[in-house]
Amino acid sequence: MQKIALITDSGCDLENETLKKYGIFFLPLRIIYKDKDYLDRIEISPEDLYSSLENEIPKTSLPDGKYMDDILNKIESEGYTHAIAITISSGLSGTSNSLRIIAENHPNLHTHIFDTRILSMPQGVLVLNAIQMLEEGKSFEEIIEVLPKLREKTYGYFTLNTLEYLKKGGRIGKVSGTIGEMLNIKPVISVNDDGIYYTHSKARGRKQAISKLKDILNEHLSVSKCKIWVLQGGALEEAKALFAEVKDWANISFIDIATIGPALGVHTGPGLLGLAVQRE
Repeated sequence: MQKIALITDSGCDLENETLKKYGIFFLPLRIIYKDKDYLDRIEISPEDLYSSLENEIPKTSLPDGKYMDDILNKIESEGYTHAIAITISSGLSGTSNSLRIIAENHPNLHTHIFDTRILSMPQGVLVLNAIQMLEEGKSFEEIIEVLPKLREKTYGYFTLNTLEYLKKGGRIGKVSGTIGEMLNIKPVISVNDDGIYYTHSKARGRKQAISKLKDILNEHLSVSKCKIWVLQGGALEEAKALFAEVKDWANISFIDIATIGPALGVHTGPGLLGLAVQRE
């Protein structure tokens, strides 16, 4: 009989309470300051991060290799036969590749690494999907077959106050707009098929960028019912306003507000507003 463990990393932006409730094995990315490293969402909160950005912009790193190995040892010791790891995009982090290598040292645990090629709540939604499938009694083989199909229905978009943090963190990817920033051009950023940031669309100023997010949402809702998460990082009031404006739109089957974690916040800075969308 299969006993299946679910693993994810802090790129998923699920709340700690949710992870604990469903027994998800958690790999925190690392937030690295000059004097100390912090475990994402365990030793540092989004609020801690934003309050420190004026003094120092930290770096981020994938979860520690020993930490990954210890998690797999723990999973085996608890009698699990299979594990499914739902990871942050390999285009933005080395987490999935490192975990894949470490999992080879655990031949008795059948481990599948699912590189979501996305991050934040869109990644988290896929974790929630896997939880639901486990609760429905789906097998290891069924879950790993369905996850890529669900990924094709899952999208993420966000706009920022500035591209400064993406550039300093080396995560600018295919996002254009360095010159446009001087003209107050605000890109709406998404993730391409390779799991790298790119400019989905452009707007002049913050107000138009938010309007563009609503247009994108409308496009999805015109195709099918959708589950929606309004994403925010240091932009809670704007997120509440966007939530209030769209929550009663037709074809929204679920809507909530989600806060991005420190690992993403390092590269975006305060002022992120976005959407996670999963079509049904």
